[in-house]
Amino acid sequence: MRLRSGDPWASYVPDEATPWNLRRVVHLHRRAGFAATWDEIQRDLGDGPEASIDRLLEGKSRSYGVPENFAAFADRLAERAMAAPEPNRLKGWWVYRMLFGPDPLTERLTLMWHNHFATSNLKVDDLALMWRQNETLRSLGRAPFGRLLHAMLRDPALLVWLDAPENTQGHPNENLARELLELFTLGIGPYTEDDVKQAARALTGWRIVEDEARLIPGRYDPGAKTILGRTGTLDADGLAALLLDHPATSRRLAWRLGHEFFGEGAVDGPALEALGEGLRAHDLDIGWGVATVLRSRLFFDAPNLGRRIASPIDCLLGAVRALEMLDPAPSPPMLADWCGRLGQSLFYPPNVGGWPGGRSWITTRSALGRANFAAALIGIDPVGLGTSFDPIALAARHGQGRNPSFFSRLLLGAEGPEVPLDALGPARQALVRLLASPEAQRI
Repeated sequence: MRLRSGDPWASYVPDEATPWNLRRVVHLHRRAGFAATWDEIQRDLGDGPEASIDRLLEGKSRSYGVPENFAAFADRLAERAMAAPEPNRLKGWWVYRMLFGPDPLTERLTLMWHNHFATSNLKVDDLALMWRQNETLRSLGRAPFGRLLHAMLRDPALLVWLDAPENTQGHPNENLARELLELFTLGIGPYTEDDVKQAARALTGWRIVEDEARLIPGRYDPGAKTILGRTGTLDADGLAALLLDHPATSRRLAWRLGHEFFGEGAVDGPALEALGEGLRAHDLDIGWGVATVLRSRLFFDAPNLGRRIASPIDCLLGAVRALEMLDPAPSPPMLADWCGRLGQSLFYPPNVGGWPGGRSWITTRSALGRANFAAALIGIDPVGLGTSFDPIALAARHGQGRNPSFFSRLLLGAEGPEVPLDALGPARQALVRLLASPEAQRI
């Protein structure tokens, strides 16, 4: 299915009103990855939108800071975290992947699905199960949604989180069924309370045995169920097929992609409906949906630039990457700890609805915390992140030693507050103010 040329999801083609410029290159990397270095920005500025978006989609957008042994070292970090066991080490493993990995878009989608199938280790209390879930979200994050949904209905961490082992024939527990309908597929509205009760019966019988989800026949309810007007001896797979076929699921997925790549309330109903129709025509293929969004004119329209409030992950990791603070880099577990202090504790979403995002990210306390992070990162805070950043040296390395607007252009893609490039102390202080500015809290 090709969307009509008048559709908001028609491909972006630069013109006088929406030129391919520094602002849009920075926007692409801040919104779809975790920011970019100056050389990466300049490369994409010269190559144009098609090549730049292709690199992101193919996991080849990073030309700086990706270790040759990235995958092997990441695996060792995960093994050490689970052997300890130490939650902050596992958080650090994921931060390491987001910060150093070659494929930031896949990590962003993994984070999106972590927020969609929000599961907290506070209740699961098993780092190995949380790691396995995270790897499932990563490997299937761009697949047709049915593959991910079927996998998650057998995911031990999610089943423990939503009390599935307590859901047995004659004693149904509705937690998994309710969240499956309301949050994971249909959204609020298309189902009744009786649908929830019947769906709970379809999901009976699952237990966790030796860290694997197993269906125990004696605990499963084999009787006929009527769900969303259809009657049959539905089990978990049959229920999933029914939900995947419902048009509300494609609309829910369109909303999820819109919320991720545009922010709360940024995409109107007709545009979401069109994206949902496209997903439905493409077997709910999330990869198709992501590519459609990132290639769209709507994504690059002026009202969408700098509109979405940055999460702690966006804000912190984006600053580290854009400023090329990767050798040496701040400790990933320490960065994860800072994210937690600012409200985004990886593997510990606040509830089944995940992090609400948007305006909830910015409070008086979190705004102060972001400013404190900037001071710690740049090296003004003596008990900071163990980093000592030289803004003058970075500007000079890129031939920008006489351009006081270099950091505004690097971080925001636009002219803005100037950073003096003739005295290290004032330069650091001005960069901290820029990182803590309202403009830097939006991507």
